[in-house]
Amino acid sequence: MPVVHKQKAIFAVLFLLFCGTLFFAMSTPSFAAKKFTQKGCLDCHKKFNDKYLSMKDVHGVVKEGKCEECHLRHGIVPKLLLKETGNALCFKCHAREKVGMNRANVHTALKTGKCTLCHNPHASQGSHLLQAEGKAICYTCHKKDAYEKKVVHKVLADKGCTACHLSHSADEKNLLSQAEPKLCLGCHDSGGSSFKKAHGGYPVEKSRCSLCHNPHSSSQPKLLKSSVHNPVATAGCDGCHDASTSPKPFAVSQKGSELCYQCHDAAKLKDGGTMEHKPFKGGDCLSCHNPHASEFTRLLSGDGNKLCIGCHKKQGGPLSVTHAAVKNGKGCLSCHKPHAAKEKSLLIAPGAELCYSCHAKTKAEQANKGTHAPFMGGECSSCHNPHGSNFPGMLTDRMDNLCYGCHTDAETRFKKSYTHKPVNDAKCTMCHKAHGSEQKKLLKSAPEKLCAQCHGDLMKPEAAGSNHPPFAEGDCLTCHDSHGSNFRGMLVKKQETLCYECHDGVEKGMKAARSSHAPVVNGDCSKCHSPHKAKLNKLMLAQGQDLCFSCHKPMKEKLAKNTVHPAAQKDCQSCHKPHSSGQGKLVAEPLVTLCGQCHDLQDARFSKSHLGIKPADMNCMSCHDPHASKDPKFFKEAVHPPFAGNSCDECHIVDKH
Repeated sequence: MPVVHKQKAIFAVLFLLFCGTLFFAMSTPSFAAKKFTQKGCLDCHKKFNDKYLSMKDVHGVVKEGKCEECHLRHGIVPKLLLKETGNALCFKCHAREKVGMNRANVHTALKTGKCTLCHNPHASQGSHLLQAEGKAICYTCHKKDAYEKKVVHKVLADKGCTACHLSHSADEKNLLSQAEPKLCLGCHDSGGSSFKKAHGGYPVEKSRCSLCHNPHSSSQPKLLKSSVHNPVATAGCDGCHDASTSPKPFAVSQKGSELCYQCHDAAKLKDGGTMEHKPFKGGDCLSCHNPHASEFTRLLSGDGNKLCIGCHKKQGGPLSVTHAAVKNGKGCLSCHKPHAAKEKSLLIAPGAELCYSCHAKTKAEQANKGTHAPFMGGECSSCHNPHGSNFPGMLTDRMDNLCYGCHTDAETRFKKSYTHKPVNDAKCTMCHKAHGSEQKKLLKSAPEKLCAQCHGDLMKPEAAGSNHPPFAEGDCLTCHDSHGSNFRGMLVKKQETLCYECHDGVEKGMKAARSSHAPVVNGDCSKCHSPHKAKLNKLMLAQGQDLCFSCHKPMKEKLAKNTVHPAAQKDCQSCHKPHSSGQGKLVAEPLVTLCGQCHDLQDARFSKSHLGIKPADMNCMSCHDPHASKDPKFFKEAVHPPFAGNSCDECHIVDKH
């Protein structure tokens, strides 16, 4: 047999042995168990086991260890993963119809998908997996105080909430198990003498008990509501109704307000007011009052402002800025009378006088030199909404829109290419007072102090340097418009026009000049000078050449790479004027005079080097670079060969003098 075939045979035998061994190992019980056994939830959640499994009522799926009926496995990452969200998970086992989701009235917790507000999903010490027993579970949402007043309904005290209410849903409102009065008559015998005596013999068993009684608890005897009409409290029902023995015992003896005026003096209610509340004027007292009993003061049918907002919905908001008088204390009645008043809108005092009863400090601003016209006219509501607003200060609109309502030309004057930030942000009161001021134009303070509020660091003068006189005197408005401008820096005029008003010599010099500095021509004085202050003289932004090189960058590079003319190593103004000059290229003097300051033009060597040509006939810059050159004589880079060889007479005829 060939060697190759032997090797293949040996390999095949070894492979079969390996597979057989593996099959045998996998078939053993211990290996199979090790391969397929999963960890149970309680292998890791040991605290859960200790906490819940010993409780009285354990959820069936928990008791059976079927965690995955509700949860998804999360592996080694500890995360709550439910198979469904909200109540949908509960409805997989607890049918919606059985819970009562199809009924007219469903418990809010159940309707919003929050079964776990009442029930613990795992286990509980109470029945039905409740988080707490009896009334305690209800009090987690319903305030306990309202149900445990001085006089508590006996059935509530003895049997708890479920004596009258269903837990999940009901066909009746408030989750009542039966409608009124049938529910009440299950305990209270309407045929009993005490019942009839208490109700003056009137057949109240056909009416809703909760019209007069609080079904839970009360501060009044017999569970009467906290505010009770006197005839009801004294069982004097016949003061308003026909006799209990009449065919129509609940009929009233007078219609509308005429019935009320039998006891209540209309003139006293009006208190001299001629402006009457519409329901009061129409005799519709029951628009606001309950004739029998109420949980609100003065037998009102609603709680404070909520009653008013029932009709006056616009005043109900929602509002981001509320009037303290409306929100607190007596609410609407802080400013309005309920029945009649001498002022419009039933106000308890005329216009601004009503406002000043709280805002005395604001009224004191009338003594200021300058006052806002609407403020002096007592027209508070021309700017403010007395009920509340969605704008700061209870303004009726955004501040700038409000101001532009009277200052009609202001918007076009203020909204320019460059607008002051307070104007852009609609914050007029950053600079102006809204009511009154000792400063002109209702400014909050003197202009220089006002500007310092925001520009404090800029406003500090430079003690060791130079300060622009208007800036040093705090006269910002000499140069700047306080609201907006079409000129950069919010200047009141073009920069050159503004600067020339004081620096007229620069303007005159430029008009007579042969050459002018580009920033001066372009009216850009602030290219070289600070308009406010500087550490250097003359408000210069930088020292000497550093300032010039900020624009003349190629010149800076040239000086760095070549031999520099000694004059160019000094200040540029040794040779140039900063604004304008009668010479070309801003040169300070004629070239002969300027160059002659350093070079002796009468020297024999100078004359020989220049072939005896008169200095006055020469233009030094025709041949020499005044700033820097690679040539020791500062000749320009491009030189005519005969000139370079000092052979001028090859082209020129030179007169000998």
